Amino acid sequence: MNINNLIDHTLLRPDATDADIASLCGYAEKYGFYSVCIHPAFIKMARQELSQSHVRISTVIGFPTGLTLSRVKIYEALEAVLNGADELDMVMNLGFAKSGKWNSLAQEISDIITVTPGATHKVIIETCYLSDDEKKKASEIAMNAGAEFIKTSTGFGPAGASVKDVKLIRSITKGRIGIKAAGGIKTLKEAMALIDAGATRIGTSSGVEIMKEAARKK
Repeated sequence: MNINNLIDHTLLRPDATDADIASLCGYAEKYGFYSVCIHPAFIKMARQELSQSHVRISTVIGFPTGLTLSRVKIYEALEAVLNGADELDMVMNLGFAKSGKWNSLAQEISDIITVTPGATHKVIIETCYLSDDEKKKASEIAMNAGAEFIKTSTGFGPAGASVKDVKLIRSITKGRIGIKAAGGIKTLKEAMALIDAGATRIGTSSGVEIMKEAARKK
């Protein structure tokens, strides 16, 4: 398995600089990562840096809480695509989920997907705040709304991706859409355990270290 093809090389620190993004893009191109995952403010720069590369650009919407207004999320998603984003990692409205407002949650996700038909959509359900029943419901809603991926975490909550949660999501989606495991993934062993559990994409800021570890094992 070429794990590099499954990695979204991520930099979402609030203090990231232009130089940091340039470095991120350089490493993504060097190692052949699937995408870089960055804040919307850096999309245009990353598009320029990767203009001669097959590396895709992922960005985050409603990040990291998901509690911005639906219209704001829609506008942010539209602007992100216009600026060159290929993939949208959108944080679902946790308040809707925890309040049982599942119809409102479904409508918001569906609306964002509808206005950005050319993008790949990953719905971040932030598993650390949800019960297993809520994880199942959120996964079903995202899948039925037309998302291409369920993503476990923002990496900004109290816990990130876990094998247990990936297996749970896999039991709901049954391979119909992808699963992106993200949050706290720092080693090759952790990444492989999540892939074995059903993850089809790995979001990590440790992509370079993981690739170096993989090279040593070979």
